[in-house]
Amino acid sequence: MNAFRIARNELRRLSTGTLPKLALVALVLVPLLYASFYLYANYDPYGRLDKLPAAVFTSDTGAKDSSGHERNVGREVTDELVKSGTFQWHEVSEQEARDGVRDDKYSFAIGIPSGFSAALLSVGNFQPQQATITLTTNDANNYLSGTIAKQVAEQVRKTIAEKVGSEAADRFLVGFSTIYAKTQEAATGAAQLADGATQLKSGQQKLADGAAKLADGSSTLATGLGTLKSATADLPSQTQKLASGASQVAAGDQKVADAASVAATASSDIQGKLDSYRTQLQTDLRDAGVPEAQVQAILAKADQLRSPVDQANGKIQQANGDLAKLADGARQVSDGAAKLAAASPQLASGIAQASDGANQLRDGASQLSDGEKTAVNGTNQLADGAVKLRDGLAAGLQQIPNPDDPTRNATANTIADPVAVNANGEASAGTYGAGLAPFFISLATWIGAFVLFLILRPLSTRALTAGAAPFRVAVGGWLSSALLGIAQVVVLFGAVTWLVGIHIAHPLAAIGFAVLVSLTFTSVVHALNAFFGAVGKFLGLVLLVLQLVSAGGTFPWQTIPDALYPLHVVLPMGYAIDGFRHLFYSGATTTQLLGDIGVLLAYLVGGVLVSTLAARKRRVWTVSALKPELSL
Repeated sequence: MNAFRIARNELRRLSTGTLPKLALVALVLVPLLYASFYLYANYDPYGRLDKLPAAVFTSDTGAKDSSGHERNVGREVTDELVKSGTFQWHEVSEQEARDGVRDDKYSFAIGIPSGFSAALLSVGNFQPQQATITLTTNDANNYLSGTIAKQVAEQVRKTIAEKVGSEAADRFLVGFSTIYAKTQEAATGAAQLADGATQLKSGQQKLADGAAKLADGSSTLATGLGTLKSATADLPSQTQKLASGASQVAAGDQKVADAASVAATASSDIQGKLDSYRTQLQTDLRDAGVPEAQVQAILAKADQLRSPVDQANGKIQQANGDLAKLADGARQVSDGAAKLAAASPQLASGIAQASDGANQLRDGASQLSDGEKTAVNGTNQLADGAVKLRDGLAAGLQQIPNPDDPTRNATANTIADPVAVNANGEASAGTYGAGLAPFFISLATWIGAFVLFLILRPLSTRALTAGAAPFRVAVGGWLSSALLGIAQVVVLFGAVTWLVGIHIAHPLAAIGFAVLVSLTFTSVVHALNAFFGAVGKFLGLVLLVLQLVSAGGTFPWQTIPDALYPLHVVLPMGYAIDGFRHLFYSGATTTQLLGDIGVLLAYLVGGVLVSTLAARKRRVWTVSALKPELSL
């Protein structure tokens, strides 16, 4: 009797009659009912969080920001949460929120306390306070909803921090723009100052040159007037003598003529000198830069002072030309000479005053020239400093940031949230249900193998009594469960992919791997039942429990206690889950899969060998075999 015949006989035994057939169908559907319904129920719970009732309340009264505008950040946050639709938000009072979480009306509650805006905006007013939000949970309602709530609260906190940080950074960058604008104004003013200082320097130099010429001209004037003063110092005595002589003119025409000629000659010389002095004075005053009005005033004064000289000169000339009338006009000449003698002191005094004034003008012009030299040095320094200020402000202006609005907004957002996560997954499950699928398919396959031996006999008694080889008996007993196990995984995969909608990256390879997993698990469970009998069923449950806690189906296996590490390494379910994950999520590598396949094949072969040993052992009938102490 070969192994295939033994397996066929066992299946025929179970398919005779309606109830046995229904039992076989039920056995095939056990993994389907377990895994597919669980995966269907948990396919995408995060996509249905909008059905989860949650409460939100705000007691924030608002505050003024650094620019003086009224803000109510708590109101803004609450409105954004309600509009987001991420949960079934209910805006209620603080007391209603707390009562609702306690009474399981709301899964959790997020609250914005009073003073929230004031604390958030305090940074801009340099009075920093930390703002807080409240989170109310109740694990008595559901533990995971509390965990989700904490993640939501953290996300809200992060969003608020980014929002406020972005606004603060934006104000900071706007301040840079303001500084840039003001510095630009200062740079423009400095450029104008530099131009003005350059013009002032040029004008000041011209003024200094004019002051120097004024000093030179006033010195020449003073010298000329001094000479005139010296020349006219004896004029009063001479005119007095002239007056005395005029009285003697009558004594003789010749003496009068000679005296008149002398007087006329002297008068002409004086007149010529006065004209020369007047012309030189006018030229020197103009060259010195004296205003024209002052020049004319000085000349008018000089003309006034020399007016008597001009009158005397006329009379002398008249007397000299009219010798015929000399005798008759002797009295007039005497009177004219007397008047000339009377006016001569005034003329001499005026010339002396003009000479003294010219000396004072010379001294003042000299001081003015020295002052202008100092002013020229100062304006040179002013011009140089203005140019340096202009160049320095222009250079500094290029170093002050002046971003445009899009750049400023992007920079502010980057400052508020400087680090972004660029998720680059090697493989992605997509949904919560797809993430758990490898674990529950492996678990369902083990359970499917376990329930098969609730009605299947691990070893054929008929084959044993007929003396069939132990290996044939073992393989024949396992083949019946292997065929049913293959049917289980085929039905299970059909439901998981078509009904539940879980996408599998490598479907053919995944089905082949699932068949290997089923063959392995049926081999192990078959070996336990064959070798230990009724106790083997219990050991199958024990192994199920041990693999549940050590296989790493939900949390990473590295997070289990250290004492369970050996179980993860030794037991087969962890390798089944690992292989399913790589094939489901397109992350498979040949090395990884070969390792998982190698372990499963080892268990499969090991199970057959143990079953063979059990068949060899069962060839000898014992009392315990005929009448076992425990029967399941």
